[in-house]
Amino acid sequence: MNKLLGIGLCSFALLAACHASTDMAVTDLAQTGSASRITLDQVQRVGSPEKASDGQLQQRYAFQPTVQPQLVISPLHGSWDRSTQGELHLHVQNAMDWAVTLTVDIDGVGKDQHLHANIALPAGPAQTVVVPLHAASPRAQGMQVAPPMPYDANGHRILVATTVEGALDLKQVGAIRLGMPAPQAPQTLLLGRIETKAGDGALSDAYAGIVDRYGQYTRGQWPEKIDTDETLRSAQAKAQADLAGAHEAAQRDIYGGRLDAPVFKSSGWFRTERRDGRWQLVTPEGHAFFSLGVNAVVPDGGRSYVEGRESMFKDLPPASGEWSAFYGSGDNRRTEAGSAAGIGYNHGHWFDFYAANLYRLDGKDWPAAWRTRTLDRLHGWGFNTLGNWSDDALAKAHKLAYTRSINIAGEFGNVSSGYDYWGRMPDPFDPRFAQAAETAVANAVKDVRDDPWLLGYFADNELAWAGQGPQGRWGLAQGTLRGEARSHAKQAFIAALKQKYGEPAKLAAAWGITLASWEALNATNFAAPDPSEAHPAVAADYSTWLKQYADQYFRTVAEAIRRHDPHHLFLGGRFAVNTPEAVAACAQYCDVISFNSYTDVPQHGVDIAAVAKLGKPALITEFHFGSDDRGPFGKGVVSVWNEQQRGEAYARYIDAAMKDPNIVGAHWFQYADQPASGRLLDGENAHIGLVGITDVPFGGFVKAVSDANRKLP
Repeated sequence: MNKLLGIGLCSFALLAACHASTDMAVTDLAQTGSASRITLDQVQRVGSPEKASDGQLQQRYAFQPTVQPQLVISPLHGSWDRSTQGELHLHVQNAMDWAVTLTVDIDGVGKDQHLHANIALPAGPAQTVVVPLHAASPRAQGMQVAPPMPYDANGHRILVATTVEGALDLKQVGAIRLGMPAPQAPQTLLLGRIETKAGDGALSDAYAGIVDRYGQYTRGQWPEKIDTDETLRSAQAKAQADLAGAHEAAQRDIYGGRLDAPVFKSSGWFRTERRDGRWQLVTPEGHAFFSLGVNAVVPDGGRSYVEGRESMFKDLPPASGEWSAFYGSGDNRRTEAGSAAGIGYNHGHWFDFYAANLYRLDGKDWPAAWRTRTLDRLHGWGFNTLGNWSDDALAKAHKLAYTRSINIAGEFGNVSSGYDYWGRMPDPFDPRFAQAAETAVANAVKDVRDDPWLLGYFADNELAWAGQGPQGRWGLAQGTLRGEARSHAKQAFIAALKQKYGEPAKLAAAWGITLASWEALNATNFAAPDPSEAHPAVAADYSTWLKQYADQYFRTVAEAIRRHDPHHLFLGGRFAVNTPEAVAACAQYCDVISFNSYTDVPQHGVDIAAVAKLGKPALITEFHFGSDDRGPFGKGVVSVWNEQQRGEAYARYIDAAMKDPNIVGAHWFQYADQPASGRLLDGENAHIGLVGITDVPFGGFVKAVSDANRKLP
């Protein structure tokens, strides 16, 4: 342990602790003083002060390989009053050849008074790290991922901690701790001065002017970036020329089925069949079909809220005249959904950057031009299916198979599984759910039930079948019992338990709980026990209930679909979180089990061996790979380092899907990049598209995609 106590102001500028001024003392590293106490805990001061490239003095500190080496700055007496201050500024340089993580913790005096920030320090020249003296997050700015740091501000490198957790009474600041989380070898930083400043200027500047008129990130450069309308049109012309040279003659029927493989029975509709140990989708003409799809192929995916954060955008078109068509307003608050938790700027006026760029390209007839161009691209890139949430007019063009989503909404009960990312689970035992399902199905099928190009229907999307954590599998069962007595699901669960046990005492003994009467189960927030080895009946009863719950849901939807459309496939519920019970119920009532599987290969996100035993094929309905080198700040659910690796990852994923005898297709999410400033729904802002916000394809990526798709079995 290397711990030096009470050595005063020996290494860098410190907070003035013993006088009334709220200014931060700024002292070079060679000066000493008595304003503060510095503690070096597994941190060594190395050498003498030296000048950074910007002329400021800084001192080397080596953080040793321990659990939490840290440098602690605290007042000699009492606490600091920083109540008039808003930011902490630290001059720092990473002396290593790789990025390191610096943790900044600011401790208050009272209970739960603490701020924490993780700073990713890149290798390179010195910079000013700014930590807001309050909680902060990119979600509060209306997006899920903040712009990259550091950035250049008039020749100075600024790195703002855009995520700060906790709360702090600035009238009583007890310590500032600079540390590293468990380095594996000594890591050296050059630390300069530290000071506090009033206001939130640096945080505001970090987001100011980051989106240009085309919806692109202003501070970055990449091959497909557009700077003028002429450049936009030239890039599109080149992309179309490249596409024309990419077409190849394929031995396929009109739906994309193989003509060079054994023929199946023709039914006039898409169907499934298992032959020689392999599941196949079969086209209406009777040929094997592996569904390669793209989700969200729509011309309005570039909508992002601008109201209240106008300073974030540069050169927005006027909201009147020809550009008024690309403005709109709405309220996207979804307080019950975890996906929207903490998202600021989630209502008011929005602007659609993607559609505006299409207008710049093609004028007033841009919707038709976009549809023609997009269909040509999807065919040229080897896709044969329009995935979920795609433009209805594209589907009606009858050049690609397509899917239809049945979104069951209405006034019916719900149950929390403890995850609830998109909201609570629908209560399928509520009679109003069956009515809502009937209405939703009727609306979904009315204009497509006789269309042979329709692959099939999905029901809802990524429902919360499970919770989180070690006991997450049982979240829906425990959530059911925690519900109110009026919950139809809860009453159905209690009825099942009564039928099995007869007496509350028998249930209590089996579960290891106290239960004076059946009425006690009706209590809101009933403490449903966790399964344990000592009481195996808990897991058994929960499992039975989860199967009953899923049976009720999938049976209700399946029966409604069969009543309104006996021809087309029921493609399942697009599982994200799931349980074995829910998957088994889906297999019982659906033609295909669909999974949104964000992993390196589908088999690492889906228990294919378990699916194989259920006697139904699997369809991967969402996957993607993102990077942050093409504008948007987010990397998506599964990230890679750069654009080239996106193509390599796609090829690996599709190859694994095609070779699996239980998988009948895979659908990429999504067609275009998300807005850098965050989409309306939940602030997602990732580079996950085949094309950018300007509708310009990412050339290297789509070539890799095309090459992989042409290996279609």
